[in-house]
Amino acid sequence: MFGEMKVFSGSSHPDLAGGIATHMGMPLGRLKVTRFSNENIKVKIEENVREADVFVIQSSCPPVSDNLLELLILIDALKFASAARITAVLPYFPYARSDKKDEARISITARLVADLLETAGADRVLTMTLHAPQILGFFRKPADQLLATPILTNYFRSKDLSNATVVATDAGAAKFAGHFAKRLSVPMAIIDKRRFDDSEKAQSVALIGDVKDRDAIIYDDEIATGGSIKEAARIIREFGARSVRVGVTHPVLSGNALETLRAAELDELVVTDSIPVSAAFTKAMPNLKVLSTAALFGDAILRIHGGRSISEMMD
Repeated sequence: MFGEMKVFSGSSHPDLAGGIATHMGMPLGRLKVTRFSNENIKVKIEENVREADVFVIQSSCPPVSDNLLELLILIDALKFASAARITAVLPYFPYARSDKKDEARISITARLVADLLETAGADRVLTMTLHAPQILGFFRKPADQLLATPILTNYFRSKDLSNATVVATDAGAAKFAGHFAKRLSVPMAIIDKRRFDDSEKAQSVALIGDVKDRDAIIYDDEIATGGSIKEAARIIREFGARSVRVGVTHPVLSGNALETLRAAELDELVVTDSIPVSAAFTKAMPNLKVLSTAALFGDAILRIHGGRSISEMMD
């Protein structure tokens, strides 16, 4: 068994980190982050962590590279302060979409991030809903993936699902969407989506399944610019859906996402707080619902510290 449990937070998402600590009934660890005029970052741990079981919470949100480097420096500081074990808690994993070599002479950056975390001193990783499950294979240390499916399932179960169909935005999302549809006990459809370049624009060309006169629930792992969701909503309506709601884990919401999603005229957009959503975005999208992941991560941290199963949480 490890020593005392301590939870620290980087600068990326203090609200979520505070919620996790509150759920666990403990304070966040004390540290000081200094950013110098030359853009260098200094992290000082301001309490004793010798032989402690330490969890460090840092999500991937703008500025992504700064937050990643801050996390690496924080882990390194904890390692040299003699923490017994360090777990990097990454609600949204950085560079998760760069998970394969699908072009010549490119970096598989998700694998590089895994290597950097290990080099910095992380003994294990806890994350949620990876863009591709094979990213777990990039780690040589233990890595656990939580799914936001139970959180989203509980929310949509509170609605009328008698005429609902879960829709996957493409074949790659079909496995997660199928798991979601099974939990809700509703049928599933899949959009045939093609991406032809790096412009983050995809074109939906067909629909496998039936949504005519049904309440469609688009299910995906993340929203970036919102283009895929807008295109999916368009084709679903063309095939006769009477309403379109969206359930997504990670609200990346980059580029012109606000304008794109407002143009999509969704009946409801449901996301988690794995990434902070700005107050301005929330105000401009009255049909937006943000669900907390604090209890999910808090329970997972307690299970890891106590040597109990994480997979039981997902069953």
